Amino acid sequence: MSRPAVAIPEKLFFKIGEVCELAGVQAHVLRYWESEFPMLAPQKNRAGQRVYRKRDVEMALRIKELLYEDQYTIAGAKKRLTNELRGGGGKLKVVGEEGQNENGSAEHADGEVLQAAPAYKRTVAPRTAEEKQGLKQLASELRELLTLLEQETKGRTK
Repeated sequence: MSRPAVAIPEKLFFKIGEVCELAGVQAHVLRYWESEFPMLAPQKNRAGQRVYRKRDVEMALRIKELLYEDQYTIAGAKKRLTNELRGGGGKLKVVGEEGQNENGSAEHADGEVLQAAPAYKRTVAPRTAEEKQGLKQLASELRELLTLLEQETKGRTK
């Protein structure tokens, strides 16, 4: 279940409405992400309006992918992004549709680079579309179970 890549226009700055449109989220969601993810920090102009650079837009898209597609929690997504930024020399890796980064090395967008020791890195095998769909289904079922357990617990305390 691969999603189409978002084409980011070649501009220096983006207003919050433009970023919302590109990311497919509302403005209050972006502002919340700014409070939770220190790496998403747009500047403000003289009028106090947020101005996003291209790297901020890319970060917002990556955060959305981790939260909505990969089903990470806020804390998990924050940790994942921190590891990606630390391991990638401070930059997010740009991965194309065919699974190759700008250096031409084979790499999948969902492949995770873990910093096991300073001397080496290891990669985790990428998940297939079927595995992703299965994980989403499992997450949904776990949420339903949690809701049932919470309802049962509330019923016992009354």
